[in-house]
Amino acid sequence: MAASQLYTKFARVWIPDPEEVWKSAELLKDYKPGDKVLLLHLEEGKDLEYRLDPKTKELPHLRNPDILVGENDLTALSYLHEPAVLHNLRVRFIDSKLIYTYCGIVLVAINPYEQLPIYGEDIINAYSGQNMGDMDPHIFAVAEEAYKQMARDERNQSIIVSGESGAGKTVSAKYAMRYFATVSGSASEANVEEKVLASNPIMESIGNAKTTRNDNSSRFGKYIEIGFDKRYRIIGANMRTYLLEKSRVVFQAEEERNYHIFYQLCASAKLPEFKMLRLGNADHFHYTKQGGSPVIEGIDDAKEMAHTRQACTLLGISENYQMGIFRILAGILHLGNVGFTSRDSDSCTIPPKHEPLSIFCDLMGVDYEEMCHWLCHRKLATATETYIKPISKLQATNARDALAKHIYAKLFNWIVDHVNQALHSAVKQHSFIGVLDIYGFETFEINSFEQFCINYANEKLQQQFNLHVFKLEQEEYMKEQIPWTLIDFYDNQPCINLIESKLGILDLLDEECKMPKGTDDTWAQKLYNTHLNKCALFEKPRLSNKAFIIQHFADKVEYQCEGFLEKNKDTVYEEQIKVLKSSKFKMLPELFQDDEKAISPTSATSSGRTPLTRIPAKPTKGRPGQTAKEHKKTVGLQFRNSLHLLMETLNATTPHYVRCIKPNDFKFPFTFDEKRAVQQLRACGVLETIRISAAGFPSRWTYQEFFSRYRVLMKQKDVLSDRKQTCKNVLENLIPDKDKYQFGKTKIFFRAGQVAYLEKLRADKLRAACIRIQKTIRGWLQRKKYLRMRKAAITVQRYVRGYQARCYAKFLRRTKAATIIQKYWRMYVVHRKYKSKRAATIVLQSYLRGYLARNRYRKILRDHKAVIIQKWVRGWLARTYYKRSLHAIIYLQCCIRRMIAKRELKKLKIEARSVERYKKLHIGMENKIMQLQRKVDEQNKDYKCLMEKLTNLEGIYNSETEKLRSDLERLQLSEEEAKIATGRVLSLQEEVAKLRKDLEQTRSEKKSIEERADRYKQETEQVVSTLKEENTLLKQEKEALNHLIVEQAKEMTETMEKKLVEETKQLELDLNDERLRYQNLLNEFSRLEERYDDLKEEMTLMLNVPKPGHKRTDSTHSSNESEYTFSTEIAETEDIPLRTEEPSEKKVPLDMSLFLKLQKRVTELEQEKQVMQDELDRKEEQVLRSKAKEEERPQIRGAELEYESLKRQELESENKKLKNELNELRKALSEKSAPEVTAPGAPAYRVLMEQLTSVSEELDVRKEEVLILRSQLVSQKEAIQPKNTMTDATVLLEDVQKMKDKGEIAQAYIGLKETNRLLESQLQSQKRSHENEAEALRGEIQNLKEENNRQQQLLAQNLQLPPEARIEASLQHEITRLTNENLDLMEQLEKQDKTVRKLKKQLKVFAKKIGELEVGQMENISPGQIIDEPIRPVNIPRKEKDFQGMLEYKKEDEQKLVKNLILELKPRGVAVNLIPGLPAYILFMCVRHADYLNDDQKVRSLLTSTINSIKKVLKKRGDDFETVSFWLSNTCRFLHCLKQYSGEEGFMKHNTSRQNEHCLTNFDLAEYRQVLSDLAIQIYQQLVRVLENILQPMIVSGMLEHETIQGVSGVKPTGLRKRTSSIADEGTYTLDSILRQLSSFHSVMCQHGMDPELIKQVAKQMFYIVGAITLNNLLLRKDMCSWSKGMQIRYNVSQLEEWLRDKNLMNSGAKETLEPLIQAAQLLQVKKKTDDDAEAICSMCNALTTAQIVKVLNLYTPVNEFEERVSVSFIRTIQMRLRDRKDSPQLLMDAKHIFPVTFPFNPSSLALETIQIPASLGLGFISRV
Repeated sequence: MAASQLYTKFARVWIPDPEEVWKSAELLKDYKPGDKVLLLHLEEGKDLEYRLDPKTKELPHLRNPDILVGENDLTALSYLHEPAVLHNLRVRFIDSKLIYTYCGIVLVAINPYEQLPIYGEDIINAYSGQNMGDMDPHIFAVAEEAYKQMARDERNQSIIVSGESGAGKTVSAKYAMRYFATVSGSASEANVEEKVLASNPIMESIGNAKTTRNDNSSRFGKYIEIGFDKRYRIIGANMRTYLLEKSRVVFQAEEERNYHIFYQLCASAKLPEFKMLRLGNADHFHYTKQGGSPVIEGIDDAKEMAHTRQACTLLGISENYQMGIFRILAGILHLGNVGFTSRDSDSCTIPPKHEPLSIFCDLMGVDYEEMCHWLCHRKLATATETYIKPISKLQATNARDALAKHIYAKLFNWIVDHVNQALHSAVKQHSFIGVLDIYGFETFEINSFEQFCINYANEKLQQQFNLHVFKLEQEEYMKEQIPWTLIDFYDNQPCINLIESKLGILDLLDEECKMPKGTDDTWAQKLYNTHLNKCALFEKPRLSNKAFIIQHFADKVEYQCEGFLEKNKDTVYEEQIKVLKSSKFKMLPELFQDDEKAISPTSATSSGRTPLTRIPAKPTKGRPGQTAKEHKKTVGLQFRNSLHLLMETLNATTPHYVRCIKPNDFKFPFTFDEKRAVQQLRACGVLETIRISAAGFPSRWTYQEFFSRYRVLMKQKDVLSDRKQTCKNVLENLIPDKDKYQFGKTKIFFRAGQVAYLEKLRADKLRAACIRIQKTIRGWLQRKKYLRMRKAAITVQRYVRGYQARCYAKFLRRTKAATIIQKYWRMYVVHRKYKSKRAATIVLQSYLRGYLARNRYRKILRDHKAVIIQKWVRGWLARTYYKRSLHAIIYLQCCIRRMIAKRELKKLKIEARSVERYKKLHIGMENKIMQLQRKVDEQNKDYKCLMEKLTNLEGIYNSETEKLRSDLERLQLSEEEAKIATGRVLSLQEEVAKLRKDLEQTRSEKKSIEERADRYKQETEQVVSTLKEENTLLKQEKEALNHLIVEQAKEMTETMEKKLVEETKQLELDLNDERLRYQNLLNEFSRLEERYDDLKEEMTLMLNVPKPGHKRTDSTHSSNESEYTFSTEIAETEDIPLRTEEPSEKKVPLDMSLFLKLQKRVTELEQEKQVMQDELDRKEEQVLRSKAKEEERPQIRGAELEYESLKRQELESENKKLKNELNELRKALSEKSAPEVTAPGAPAYRVLMEQLTSVSEELDVRKEEVLILRSQLVSQKEAIQPKNTMTDATVLLEDVQKMKDKGEIAQAYIGLKETNRLLESQLQSQKRSHENEAEALRGEIQNLKEENNRQQQLLAQNLQLPPEARIEASLQHEITRLTNENLDLMEQLEKQDKTVRKLKKQLKVFAKKIGELEVGQMENISPGQIIDEPIRPVNIPRKEKDFQGMLEYKKEDEQKLVKNLILELKPRGVAVNLIPGLPAYILFMCVRHADYLNDDQKVRSLLTSTINSIKKVLKKRGDDFETVSFWLSNTCRFLHCLKQYSGEEGFMKHNTSRQNEHCLTNFDLAEYRQVLSDLAIQIYQQLVRVLENILQPMIVSGMLEHETIQGVSGVKPTGLRKRTSSIADEGTYTLDSILRQLSSFHSVMCQHGMDPELIKQVAKQMFYIVGAITLNNLLLRKDMCSWSKGMQIRYNVSQLEEWLRDKNLMNSGAKETLEPLIQAAQLLQVKKKTDDDAEAICSMCNALTTAQIVKVLNLYTPVNEFEERVSVSFIRTIQMRLRDRKDSPQLLMDAKHIFPVTFPFNPSSLALETIQIPASLGLGFISRV
């Protein structure tokens, strides 16, 4: 078909655009040949007239169909051109977030400027072993391809990583090396892969720097050869470096930094070991502050310094050398701060004692004066003399910078050499994979010598790349036997010749450098004269005479000639180097050794990069007087030699190409700049690959894929059985031009555009079919819709009419009902009103009458109280008036009497003053004296009489005084009472006044209260009305709240249930995690154990070389030793001498915890054994003594002995009963911990009293029994005669008569006394024992009393404390008490357990001994004695005729047993012909017999040999599923048998009585059960690994690639890297293959009798492996993420579920493990457009992580045109909705994860005695017991 025919209406094309490079448009009308204009419609909505070029008339590029956009391989595109490549890369990078894309053999990697989770170890494991086309593009896929080809083709490989600075070359190379280190591992224990990876931090620190384009830009190229041995494990590496940018040491552009190591040193300057370097902040040094950006965001230079030092240590660079490196680097920084001052224009000087120079000299160990001199001077040598010339300040500065660059380059070289030495391996290298990390093509505004060298190298690499691509194309055509026509491709050999040939640019440059007066200008003129107008690739700029232009393969580049000569010479003053060589610092002279001795000699430009080479440079011959600097090669020559060596290496290897693309210049994540991307695509050769592919047949299909894809274009008659012929016939009809395709052996080759044409035909055919189907279905749907609507209308009418009639009838009924209701309601309302009024009236009346009666009563009461008050008041007033009147009268009397007395006094005074008065007085004085004398005498007489009377009266007075005194006291009391009464009256008066005031106040208050009551009533009515309204609202709110509460309660219940479920799940997860952790440790232990065994075998083979005459040691015993027998050997060393023939390493314990347990157990058993032995000896002595006594005693009649034994048994049973009651008493006392235990009514007290009472009663009973026994013994002794029979009654009567003699009676009395003494001693011993027990109980009672008192004291103390402290103290006391009791009880329990075990074992031993003694006694008795002696009843065990379920074997047959039953047993024959688990039953029955014999050594030896033999079998045949399954089943059955017959109650619930009799009697094998459980876990994990290895190759092919539903998923073109075909060819796996394999696993496990629960766990693990591997591949394969593939997966999963149902395994949890895969398939099929779709996806995909959901959406690819891609906005919506989900950031599932296994107890119903041993097992040496 002609290409012009594809330009029809609606066809989409690409047109050039200055902004977007290429813009998409759509044709508005068909193109016809001869049209000069195309009418286009742009995507932004504009119409455009596109004019064709009138000369070429070239049509615009056609756009690929949407289904081809986003392909993994650019060569899969139907139209191969620049806009298609650019658009495909953009869609993958922006929309799908995919940074890797194939372009034929090239991997295009776009730097995302963001950390992506696609480099983890799980991704490495996913790509390991996969074909390159089977997975999505990735750097790991390229690395895997290189590794696989190296191993398959026995050819060295190279991975060439190129790109601009900041494109991600270093990171890509680093990940490739990480892949090799992870996949291959190292051949030795030296961890070479870690050293290879550790070289990266060192090289990054000294060779990487921050630029404007990249924060970690690699400023040198490197080629790392990773060496492998014959087993393809890493043994070492070697590194070659190229183009070190030395100029960065002394100069950095704006926003750039120097090398990282300088900033790391400055950041670590405060460390103690760095103080001698005298460093500071990076801003203090000239060499680190020029860029103005000393810090990189997110990078801690101090931490990076620690990583660098750690890497140096790992690579073997000692601390001294590290400090030497840091000294040199610090010296370079200080050298940069050295300043110069000008003396004149031609000379300069350094200030005296210049600190930076002084520090530099100290660090370098050189003389200050000498270095100062040669920094400011230089030496000139002529033929005859040598001159020392000063230099200018500018020259001195340049010389200082040149010296700094030279030192750094030498140091860089030295570090690379030491890294190579550390990575060098002594083992011979078998092959290697080289990783080349080098600059891509560079072009800037100003291009100099550095860009010239880089572009020269890229020209060489591009030539090699073109040749390799062309060669691969030719091989493909030849292999398919297609006629090969020479495809024209660009050959850049002319450009290479222009640069490197004779009289080429480099040759002319070297020649000019040799000229004494050569300059850049003269060199430029030579170039013009030599190449201008002679070479089409060389041009001269129009406006410059100091530049030239070269047409490179990528673009034209203009180079400025200025500086070329100087950079090519790389001049450093020799005198400065000599000063450094004379340094006292030993490391410094090592850096300046001659280039001839260096491994990788370095030469660099003064402002450029250093090329390195491994070829020693030969010194050029010259005059004797020439200096050493003239002997070295120029930079250009050295670089050319290095490049030739590199090309030779690459040509000798198979190359793999990685092209790194920088998407933008601003380091924005996932931002695509089309202009920058196109520049790099043109420069890196990707478009050249596309052009070469497009020139031939780029699209290639296998016949089966073509038939599957384009089957819709064929008619039924065209389909033949021969697929190849069918495809030929169809293509001849579809594409008439046979030049557009070619038929190969296995593929069809198409020209560019033909696949798009076929896709168009297919889409048209499908569209026509869809239209036909839609037409038919839409008509059918409309008819169905019409009929449904008509039927619905009729139904609606019927129901509406019926509804209306029912409504009318309902209305009539309601009207009548309403009338009746109104009648009764009105009556009810009136009646209720009457009743309410009547009730209200009665209530008012009652309240009013009561109110009036209360008022009347209050008035009467008030009047009565008023009368009383008046009475008291009036009396008080009358008394008051009387007292006041009396007081007034007395007062008046006093006043009158005073007045009269005053008058008499006045008169007397007047009389006294008169003379007559004195005369009268004097006359009357004599008379008066006489009278007075007489009176005195009379008075004396009277005095005497009166004295007598007075004496008499005194007595009377005293008596009267006493009376008066008593009367006075009584009167005083009366007075006080009167005062009190007066006070009461006053208080009553005050109260009356107060009452009056209160009455008035009450009246006023009453009025105000009535007023307020009225107001309150009104307000209350208003409030009531409002409250009613509020009440109504509150009721509504209450109902709403109740409803809300109910809902919340439901929600809370649901939430609590969910929480409970979640917590339960979390606990289960935690339990599973712990179990998984334990089982992983067990797995690791088994792996180490196997490794230990392997090493031990190797050591044995190396050391135990057979010598002549040497006798080989038998190792049958030692071979069965294991870590589990170590404790046994320790125990046996006391009795058994060591065997020198056994190797000592056999006794090394591997499980230390088990060893300690067994050692402790052995010690306990030895102690118990010793105690039992002592007890046995004592019992034997007692038995011998009793036998001797019995022989001396006369024989006693049998009937009486039988009676005596019965009585003894009764006494023993009663004794046991007493002991049981005593234990109950102790239990009752121990259970009660309250203080009231010892109270008289307490349970313990009652039990104690009952027990004491019963003990006393028992003592009385025993006394009676003793008396009875005494009488019986007396009668027995009386009846004994040595020669008479024991049953003759007449003889007994005669004996009694004979005993009437006194002598006989005396003898009988003596015997009776002896018997009494014996019985009394027994009675006394029993009495003492009972007294001891009673005393112990009294002691316990006393202790309880003391405890009670102490509790009461504590209670009293607590009551005095505050409540909080009281509670705390009581709690503390209770805790202490309970703790002590628990400890005591634990001690008692341990003692009792030990005692019980000891007594059981003693009882068994004694029973056995007694049985043997009784049998021996019976054998020793003669027949006569048997006749004469009474028959004594002996408990002889009846010999069982039936099988007892035990197998007996000899000790020496143990190895034979293990060999026949385990080592040489073939599982298939046993599983088919015999009962399941037969070996386990046989081994257990052997263990039972060893236990029956109480032979601990035999038990241990058998169990240890069994475990070791199973391990040997699994180690030898561990890859055979049947073997592993068989021994897993038998190990579990053996473990279940040990549990079932252990004697523990928990395991005996389901046993029969017969099975309980078969329980182990002597040994507790719990520890061996743990050992067997661990062994079963190891076998289970091995089983999982085996089935994983079997299933893994089937899963991807069967679950993903194979089309179970044919025709649903059409195959898309896949490009150069073909994937595995999805069509079922011979040898490919299908879903049926997986199902058959699963069925095979299940049948084998069922045949082996594996536990059903264990089978379920295996099924769960198998389905998890299937789901995890399928999902992981789905997440890494873009071509699998489509709607049709989702349908295929869901169908396949349904088939797996059907298999589970058939096998009754649906409840095994296997289906749940497929949930992530099911949800991923559903995600591929659901709608992905709206927010509702996003919500549905978020709720549906709960088993997938956010990363997995986003990855699937990004990878979703339409297979047909009817499907649509997922928009970026929709993916962002999903991310926003899932941002709060807390799940693992890991993308892939852990396919190696093994669920923790459990072994539920599964008892066997099989009776051991019914098991028959087949002769085929060869176990004839075993006998049944």
